Amino acid sequence: MGNSALKAHLETSQKTGVFQLTGKGLTEFPEELQKLTANLRTVDLSNNKIEVLPAFIGGFQQLKSLTISSNKLTSLPNDIGKLKKLETLILNGNQLNQLPASVGQLKSLRTLNLSGNHFKEFPAGLGSLRQLDVLDLSKNQIHVVPAEVAELQAIEINLNQNQISTLTPEVSRTPRLKVLRLEENCLELSSIPISILTESQVSLLSVEGNLFEVKDMRDLEGYDKYMERFTATKKKFA
Repeated sequence: MGNSALKAHLETSQKTGVFQLTGKGLTEFPEELQKLTANLRTVDLSNNKIEVLPAFIGGFQQLKSLTISSNKLTSLPNDIGKLKKLETLILNGNQLNQLPASVGQLKSLRTLNLSGNHFKEFPAGLGSLRQLDVLDLSKNQIHVVPAEVAELQAIEINLNQNQISTLTPEVSRTPRLKVLRLEENCLELSSIPISILTESQVSLLSVEGNLFEVKDMRDLEGYDKYMERFTATKKKFA
């Protein structure tokens, strides 16, 4: 991409607080963006070939939304934890298999999209994200949903298209969880903790494409209780 084109983008971003450069084959995070650390609120670099996020990313103190989907990231720098105002972090379609502990410092984060990466384990340390509403971990290779999930504040957790065969009963203690998506995994009917049906706030439990027929869930203890929540929620949005 020519310098003049980039310069034009930078000038626009200076005025708008938005920098968007998608599908341009970029292999590096544009160094020139450092000039805009004071006023950038949105950065979108989707569909490029960026392999590394630079440490100076931590300098964007006003940043609210960072989208680097469909790139070649294999890790994130610790400095990402300095983005105190970040509300949306979209990293789907990369090659990440873990997160730095500093992600737990993103106190304003509401949406975290890690779909289509290389996670084999449920990422640790997300329980400190008190504002987190939506966590998308679909299309990874996660096998187990661990007890730490109970610490999450998320309203929706998407785990579709993983390899999950074990679901901790602690998931029913996740305080704000309303939507749990587990389609196309490796769950047996006996792997569904009864406490999700009887004790949780979950009003949408999506389990199509596992190792049992969805209709067989009707025989589980607490299914009626779950259906009451499901129907009440449906009415609310009707």
